[in-house]
Amino acid sequence: MLELTMVTVSGADAGATAGMTLAELPSEPGAALRVGRDAAVCRLVTPEDWLFVSRVHLEFRCGPDGTWQLTWHRGSQPDPASEVRLTYGPHAQAVGYGATVPLPRGGAGEIVVQERSGPRSVNVGFFHEV
Repeated sequence: MLELTMVTVSGADAGATAGMTLAELPSEPGAALRVGRDAAVCRLVTPEDWLFVSRVHLEFRCGPDGTWQLTWHRGSQPDPASEVRLTYGPHAQAVGYGATVPLPRGGAGEIVVQERSGPRSVNVGFFHEV
């Protein structure tokens, strides 16, 4: 089971948890959860006017062995308006534009989508229950 919690944060709201959204999905091969501005295809949806987030920005997908991967989908622009960072335990890593990285099996952490030109961010916490 993969559990996600998402909160959108602007500079004035730092530390607030109001508006937190939740999603979960069993760890079955091919299962997918998406984060972005397009409510038609994303389970976790950011504000429509937050253009630093793509329509489908992040995708969490379960592989054949029950492990999960995170993909930062390339948007319509050649250069992204945000940065994506994955943290878990003492580890932190930048996620490349268009890249796919594994999530720790049975672990917890956070993915932060940070606006490059402003104080807004999308914080997605994850917990992979084995």
